[in-house]
Parts: sequence; C-alpha cells; structure tokens
Amino acid sequence: MGELIADLFVSVDGFAAGVDVGPFFGYSGPDLDAWIREATGQPQLMLMGRVTYEALAAISSSATDEASTRMNDVPKAVVSDTLREPLAWENTRLVRGDLAERITALKQESDVPLRSIGSLTLVRSLLELGLVDRLRLMVFPLTLGGDGREPAYAGYPRTGLELARTRVLDSRVVLLEYRPGDSGR
Repeated sequence: MGELIADLFVSVDGFAAGVDVGPFFGYSGPDLDAWIREATGQPQLMLMGRVTYEALAAISSSATDEASTRMNDVPKAVVSDTLREPLAWENTRLVRGDLAERITALKQESDVPLRSIGSLTLVRSLLELGLVDRLRLMVFPLTLGGDGREPAYAGYPRTGLELARTRVLDSRVVLLEYRPGDSGR
C-alpha cells in the first residue's frame, strides 16, 4: 500500500504564492534544486488537483529541459470532476467521483507513494479525510503580508501533527516533515 505525501511550498506567514516573488519565492539554490530532483526522481504517483494539473501541464508537457522530462515520465493522477479524457499530459489518469473512496483505492493498489504537489484545496480535503500520511512543508524565509496570495492553510481542519524530520536547504529554506498525530485537544 502506498502512503500519501503532501508537499506544500509556503512563506513563513503561510502563503503559497505572492505578488512579484517568482518561482520558489525567489530563493532557489543548489540544495533546493537537488531536493526537487531527488523528490521527483523517486518512484511515485504524482497526485494533483485540476488547477495545478493545468498549470504544470502547460509548462512541462512540451518542454524539453531535464526537470520537465522527468515530470512527463512520472505517472500522474489528476482529481477533477470537470476534466475529460483524453488528458493532454502524458502518463496522466483522471480520478473522478468520491474522493475518499478513490484515493483510498489508489493508496491500496499502489506499490509506490502517492505525492501531491501544490493543490491546496485537494490537500485540505485529503487532510479532512485523514488520508495524508506525511505533510511536508518547505518554508521559505520571507513574509508576504499584503502581497501574499493563496493562503495555504485557509479553511484547514484542526489537525494534530508530529514532527518527523527537519532539514535546512541552502542555509535558509526549512523543510518540515510531519505525520498525523495528537489533535492537541
């Protein structure tokens, strides 16, 4: 059975995007690049919502750089009740219907981890359903305040987490890895 790992990239004040910050909030570096290569190079089924799928498919499906080629080769599943097959991005299947039932089935039939990237709404729903086995937050060293877009935790349920691992990348970006834990009540 595959575990489900949810990856979110956020600012210190909890935004997943911001005005004029660029990729990785402007904090790319060799350690972060290596972590991304390592994470995308692992056997996995990449899980995403429709919005993330459309954004990544538009970038990666026709690109020829190393990262895009890797993304094209990785098996992917997009959760959507509005998209229709055939999907434009190779190695992508459509997941429709009851989210708890479909993701539970994917986890049970998979011999590799399921890994969501971005997809804030999807991750929120997966946490509410208790389907996330590991939540990895890549925290970038800036606050966006009024320039913040996409509050990463808006509407999330109360969920207790236990710290499983930390790692500092490029002496400034912190990876926090959590497993579901005590709700703190």
